[in-house]
Amino acid sequence: MRDSEIQEIERGALTTHFGSPTITSRKIKRDPSQPELFWWVIEPVAEALAVAERLSVAHRMVDGIRVVTLHGEIDHTAKDTLADVLIPQDEAAAPRVVADLEGVSFMDSSGINAFILAHQYLTAAHGWLRIAGAQEAVQRVLHLIGVDPVIDCHPTVEQALNT
Repeated sequence: MRDSEIQEIERGALTTHFGSPTITSRKIKRDPSQPELFWWVIEPVAEALAVAERLSVAHRMVDGIRVVTLHGEIDHTAKDTLADVLIPQDEAAAPRVVADLEGVSFMDSSGINAFILAHQYLTAAHGWLRIAGAQEAVQRVLHLIGVDPVIDCHPTVEQALNT
């Protein structure tokens, strides 16, 4: 696969062909009339793509605060990805983080653990973690486990940024 084709992998492209993991694509120079192609991938790549399909992450800076926007499901397969984006990897990164969960439809205890660890790390670095926009199902989990009194939870990103 060429680099340009890798960058255009669409959600749902991971499949199997002749019993092996493959990526399916019709994107050859953007011509959908081309026949469907199967690109074989090794298991670790297939696993990474499966995680990426379950949880997508984007982040941006707003007035020195890192806003991490999450979409998909947070479970044991995505906990490392979540921890990586919540905890800054460089010393210069802002120790203040807002996690936008508006696009998260499911979260299990692995996600809770990642949030608690990130909260502890950021607090020790004289920063903070705030959760924003959690859907009702995720909000219920945060409340039942008792995360909401520990980590500030807000209905919107704007409120989390301005508190």
